[in-house]
Amino acid sequence: MPANKAQAKTPSLECRSLSKRYGANRTVIDRLDLKLAAGEFVAIMGDSGVGKSTLLNLIAGLDRADSGDVLIDGTPISTLDDDAATRLRRQKLGFVFQAFHVLPHLTLAQNVALPLLLNGIAPQRAHDMLMAVGLEGRDNDMPRQLSGGELQRVAIARALVHRPTLILADEPTGNLDPDTAHEVLALLREETRANGAATMMVTHSEAAAAFADRVLVLSDGKLHHAEISHALRPSHE
Repeated sequence: MPANKAQAKTPSLECRSLSKRYGANRTVIDRLDLKLAAGEFVAIMGDSGVGKSTLLNLIAGLDRADSGDVLIDGTPISTLDDDAATRLRRQKLGFVFQAFHVLPHLTLAQNVALPLLLNGIAPQRAHDMLMAVGLEGRDNDMPRQLSGGELQRVAIARALVHRPTLILADEPTGNLDPDTAHEVLALLREETRANGAATMMVTHSEAAAAFADRVLVLSDGKLHHAEISHALRPSHE
């Protein structure tokens, strides 16, 4: 073995001194630093209005920081024009939302295949992803035939189907009952690791955050480490 250390892997996500202000006197994100590694599942908590959605929008390139930068797979998004930023979102990001955003006029397979089609990739992997999330044989079903938990499984399959670098999940279990939420979060964590994606989940729920590898609280524009009660941790951990 050579004496020098192997070069560290590039983080899937890195925020460097990220800041965002609204008006002259309201700093929402203040010189925030964050790194997420491939396969890591991180929960972001915080009071309503503290800036969690702003942070997601900055990471997704939907909003511009006043200073600092976001790097996705080592690419600083501040250097990209609008077209390049759109391509990066299509190729590198996957999104899971509280409201599912499954298109009602498309079959499950067609919904899951959308990121593949947008990236010019053949849609066959959609079938495999539906199987992976427990919806084998449901390719031609319509969204109206599914429960809320099943719809969220479709959303997870769609977010992961193009093998993104980073998953952004915004309150993904907010519309689900506790038992279904438990199943969906276990699936999201399992698929995150299996696909080598990093996942950032914004949630108000400590029970949901307990599925994460790390829990951070956004307060005063910065992220702080938090501990979740051991009683809330999934029973197998």
